Amino acid sequence: MSEPRRLEIGVRDCSFGDGCVVADLVNVYDAVFGDRCFIGPFVEVQNDVRCGDNVRIQSHSLICEGMVIGDDVFIGHGVMTANSRYPVAGAAEWTCEAPVIGNRVAVGSNATILPGVRIGDGAVIGAGAIITKDVAAGAVVIGRDEIARRGPRSEKTTEGDME
Repeated sequence: MSEPRRLEIGVRDCSFGDGCVVADLVNVYDAVFGDRCFIGPFVEVQNDVRCGDNVRIQSHSLICEGMVIGDDVFIGHGVMTANSRYPVAGAAEWTCEAPVIGNRVAVGSNATILPGVRIGDGAVIGAGAIITKDVAAGAVVIGRDEIARRGPRSEKTTEGDME
């Protein structure tokens, strides 16, 4: 039996703005972060990710290759993202369809964001939600793509706003 090639965890080939904090036990590589970002423990941020200012990524989350994350974004614990609709193990060629997260977005713990999804500014993604399609600016999403409210967060929800 041969020895496997071992990959080390850590922070490699990244650019950080002022005031960023990165916890131990992360795997972050080839990514760009704005000012005042936080990356919690057991987080992986893959190559070609761009994060704006004031982005907080809580523990045990995966930010997949090619994602763009706006300013003032909160990503809860255990959030998973995907960038390939049809992954094939060992494929040399594949189509990267990274999700895009707008500004002032909050993503609850254990949410899953699938390939190609765009989340608009000011949206809220509830804990455990599964996001398979685009989310409009200011929308609140719970469950599997279920819109709980449309419009700015400051508006009160009325029965007519529910779908």
